[in-house]
This record gives sequence, C-alpha cells and structure tokens, in this order.
Amino acid sequence: MEDFSKIEKKLNFNFKNKNLLVQAFCHRSYLNENPTFHLNHNERLEFLGDAVLEVIVTEYLYKNYQNPEGELTNWRAALVNTQNLAKIAKTLGFEDYLLLSKGEEKDKGKARQYILANTLEAFLGALYLDRGLKYVSQFVKSNLLFDLPRILKEEIWKDAKSQFQEVAQEKLKITPTYKILKEWGPDHVKHFVTGVFLGDKLVTEGEGSSKQEAEEKAAQKALKVKNW
Repeated sequence: MEDFSKIEKKLNFNFKNKNLLVQAFCHRSYLNENPTFHLNHNERLEFLGDAVLEVIVTEYLYKNYQNPEGELTNWRAALVNTQNLAKIAKTLGFEDYLLLSKGEEKDKGKARQYILANTLEAFLGALYLDRGLKYVSQFVKSNLLFDLPRILKEEIWKDAKSQFQEVAQEKLKITPTYKILKEWGPDHVKHFVTGVFLGDKLVTEGEGSSKQEAEEKAAQKALKVKNW
C-alpha cells in the first residue's frame, strides 16, 4: 500500500482521521481479496462527496453568473461529469493510491475512469467529514472551478447532440433525428447502435451501452463527418 502521507503533502491537506483518507481510495473489489482489511469501501463517502460537490459548484455558479437555470445546469454537468472528474483525479495522482483487486488493477479502460471519478467524490466526502465545508470549497475552487472559463470559451458544456442540432438547423434548416439500428444483449448489459439522420439521409452511426450514449457518439462522429 502506498504511503498516504505523500498525497496529503502533495494536496496540502493534513487529515485528522487518516482512516477517512485511506477509505476514500478503497474500492469494493479490494475488500473481496482482502476481507480482513480494517476499513469499509468508499461508496458511502462517494455518496456524501457527490452531494457536497454539487452544492459547492451550484452555489458558485449562482453567485457568479446571472445566466438562466438551464445554462447553469449544463455548465455544472460539464464540470462534474465522470470524464472531467477522472481527469482531475489522474492529474492529482490519485491513480497511484487506489486500493483495487488485481483484476481491477489491470483494467485501464472505461471502468478506471469511473473508479477515479468516484474516488475523487469519496475524497471530497472524507475531506468534508474531517475538515468541513470550507476546506472542500477551497479544494474544489483550486482544482475544478478554475477550469470553468475554458469550458465556457470552448463551449465544452454543450453536448455533441446539442451542437449538431444547432449547426444543422442553422446551415440546413433541418433538425437531426436518431434511430436505433441494432441492439443486443440482456437488459443489464444492453448494447445499441444508433444512426443520426438529416432528413432521410443517414449521416453516421454511434455505438454505446445506452441509447443516450449511442446517440451522443453518433452526434460526435457526425460533427467530424460534416466538418462542423
């Protein structure tokens, strides 16, 4: 196990309760292989951290921007989505401290992104319990909210479906439509291939483990295909 005092030093936070810090990095799979480990997994801390993060980001947006609720909701989503949280966790070196099963350690794909994002939320939950809201706010402002100007400038907060629809309506006066072309697998691991159409013309296809993901992937590819 890594020396957690190193990450405390790196993040400039000194936990009173070191167990809270370690627990934040403990994935459920680790306990399957280490049943005598003295701490529980991090899912309850993640539940708490998710709520604390949402309050901090929501209050910051409310106080600093006069935009309508719909836009603020999209901005918040861009800040706290799995991809962004995983990127922040990786930048902070969280990956070196994850307590995982040997199987999970080998998987560096999409599952690792979710684990990193969840660990960051669990860390925020642990920090909240250990040091209070003020410390969590400082951390969130330094490591997450500083990126908001770039997100707004590059319009990252707009999902690909919204962007594709906006440009299609502007350039062609057509609203894109989406149709499921293929689906397979049992309900809990369903897979979809969805086509995005402009009128009757299929632009491209996207694949995902939910209808929404497949549509988003199709829109992302369509933006590239149309060079929009």
